[in-house]
Amino acid sequence: MLAATPVSAQQESDLSNPPVAEQRPYSYERHGITVEDPYFWMKDQSYPTIDDEDVLSYLKQENAYFDLWKKPQEAAIEALFEEMKGRIKEDDKTVPVKDGGYVYWSEFAPGTQYRLWYRKAVTGTAADAQPTDGTLIYDENKAADGLDYYRLGAFAVSPDGTKLAYATDTNGAERFTLTVRDLATGEDIEEITAVSIGQPVWTSGSDGLVYTEVNDQWRSFRALYHALGSDPKDDPTLYEEKEDVAFTVGVGQSTDEQYIFISSGENSSNEIRYVPADNPTAEPVLVMRRRPLIQYDVDASHGKFWITTNDNHVNFRLAEADPANPGVWNTVIAGSDEFYLQDVTAHRDHMLVEGRVNGLDQLYLRDYQSGEMERVPFAEEAYSAGFAGNPEYAPAAYRVGYSSMVTPVTVYDYHPADDRLEVLKVQEIPSGYDPSLYTVDRLMIDARDGAKVPVSVVRRKDFALDGSGKLFVYAYGAYGYAIPPGFSTSRLSLVDRGFAYAIAHIRGGDDLGYQWYLDGKLKARNNTFNDFVDVTRGLIDAGYATAGNVAAQGGSAGGELMGAIVNQAPELYGAVVADVPFVDVLNTMLDDTLPLTPGEWNEWGNPITDPEAFKLLLSYSPYDNVTAQDYPAMLITGGLNDPRVTYWEPAKWAARLRATKTDDNLLLLKINMGAGHGGKSGRWNSLYETAEAYQFVIDQLEQ
Repeated sequence: MLAATPVSAQQESDLSNPPVAEQRPYSYERHGITVEDPYFWMKDQSYPTIDDEDVLSYLKQENAYFDLWKKPQEAAIEALFEEMKGRIKEDDKTVPVKDGGYVYWSEFAPGTQYRLWYRKAVTGTAADAQPTDGTLIYDENKAADGLDYYRLGAFAVSPDGTKLAYATDTNGAERFTLTVRDLATGEDIEEITAVSIGQPVWTSGSDGLVYTEVNDQWRSFRALYHALGSDPKDDPTLYEEKEDVAFTVGVGQSTDEQYIFISSGENSSNEIRYVPADNPTAEPVLVMRRRPLIQYDVDASHGKFWITTNDNHVNFRLAEADPANPGVWNTVIAGSDEFYLQDVTAHRDHMLVEGRVNGLDQLYLRDYQSGEMERVPFAEEAYSAGFAGNPEYAPAAYRVGYSSMVTPVTVYDYHPADDRLEVLKVQEIPSGYDPSLYTVDRLMIDARDGAKVPVSVVRRKDFALDGSGKLFVYAYGAYGYAIPPGFSTSRLSLVDRGFAYAIAHIRGGDDLGYQWYLDGKLKARNNTFNDFVDVTRGLIDAGYATAGNVAAQGGSAGGELMGAIVNQAPELYGAVVADVPFVDVLNTMLDDTLPLTPGEWNEWGNPITDPEAFKLLLSYSPYDNVTAQDYPAMLITGGLNDPRVTYWEPAKWAARLRATKTDDNLLLLKINMGAGHGGKSGRWNSLYETAEAYQFVIDQLEQ
């Protein structure tokens, strides 16, 4: 029995006959409530193996229907792609970063998809080394040759500079093969595991690695130690999470390189153990036992642990502790209602402190002796900034990345002695860019419950606020991830075509502090959806567009957002792009065999044990709330190998929308059959998918 109606010869030129997925009776009962799920069959019951012919047939037909739309659009898509590609320097290079006796950088060769990684011996600072005559130590293009998908997931050079540990994924399933390369010969000398995840950590003697592995459910469940030259099958486990299936394991290293940290946690609670970097098989020492809703992070320098934690203030405090007695924490920077403390890196001469005030990034250097905080100065009113590329314990200057919605990415070295930002690189836009043509608006829009939601908008200065323009609204709104008001070259293709591009800093992200995140999760989850709709209405009222002349985009949990807003207020939007959307929320949270489900219960609620959580998820789950109403034109994407949002979520949602909606607006489903959560790999393949999405929006808003 076929799962969908085949695309006939007539349909090859007729978008009016999309594939129609079969409905198969299926229902389940929980907490006294019966839920109908006629597209349950789309989840291959042999998952993670996907070989059900009905499932594959349906996905292929949807892809054929997408191609049917795409064929007459190819010239426009190609023009967008070439335009966006023209803003990217094909032979771009990163600024060299000094680490030990070498500086490291990566670059692209013209026409290539992936990076080349170089290094050069140096005795001075990074500025003394020009990226012209380095030694190639890794070629991603060579590694990706012949593959449909390739991703470099980890890259770590040993402290003595002789070896490289790297991890690669070749199908999008995010199970990485961890390999060690001899940098003197360029030969790979050991393959440690095919199921690693995250960045491994070298021992201080460069004779071994601490790394993490995922299990069959794609959960990072243990940290192991591999001594070079030994059989990986004999690698001892340093820590395995056995207490809580929701907790995942990760490893890291202190800035002073004295300790290796082994963490275990989920989104709202964690605990950390440490071992000496020169003796990783020593018994791990627990810093502080896990506690519900309490998080902490640890760094080390000057013989102390430096701990950021939310144990007594929602916006976190900084404490110090003696490694010999790590559970006794003394406050160094108290928690603040105004300053949201996000990260602390303990270098030798200064402590780098990152946080946010009123939604804008703040960078400080803290003096160990006086406790004084020196702010790194920035002139624009809305921007994104962060410390980045400071691997050494005692650098001569501190590397900073900066951009705004009109300012290309700029890399600085900050020199604290004279309070000076030295420009090392400004993002080059080969086809040209004139920032004077654009302006940024920073608005605070009232949500229906009285909260004021920040919105960042970039538009051309000749964009009239009289409702005659077009509006594109983007957001994420989950897990405390803020969407920064940074620069995008691709975005200009919309802005130059009469769009204002808005980023809605809605609840669920931590844009205005950690409470802003808490106010968009669990029982408060509907705030996230309402914020986005209210921001859209506020922007319409402010003259950015009229209802129906608005496009929206979100991915993953932001795809869930897209599903919720089209159920709630479909009349506002003319086109919606939902990338790898988490839309089958209730069913996913009921399935504790899926990779992320147990660790997600603290974000969404546990409908297995909690009847109220079940009812809440059922009330907003986009798939379960599709109704007989008009919906905007929609482009939905997914990845067959995606371990985060499984392929059947977008597939089931698209099928139910098709069967239920009352309009004739275009609905497209595109499933990447050889990729995962991030879509196609390679810089040009990824950019082409952006061009497809933008052309879909442009095409639909011109209807």
